[in-house]
Amino acid sequence: MNDETKSATACTIDLRGMYCPEPVMKLHEVIRTLRSGDTIQIRATDPATQRDIPKFCLFLGHELCESQATGNEYHYLIRLGDKA
Repeated sequence: MNDETKSATACTIDLRGMYCPEPVMKLHEVIRTLRSGDTIQIRATDPATQRDIPKFCLFLGHELCESQATGNEYHYLIRLGDKA
């Protein structure tokens, strides 16, 4: 993640220790408080997020900018799409 993206990140969500369906539910809750174009940095430990977060973004029109697995952690950067 570059410095420009880091400085533009609206929030960071720590979903470590949560398991399906909690990470997606928490992400959806946080997204409701943000605006289109905002970015969210996510940290998770549930391997199911590798499947769930990309599908969540695709279904709701958000952009998955980055997805990275590091050891037992999964890091994501999402840019919010237009809210309908």
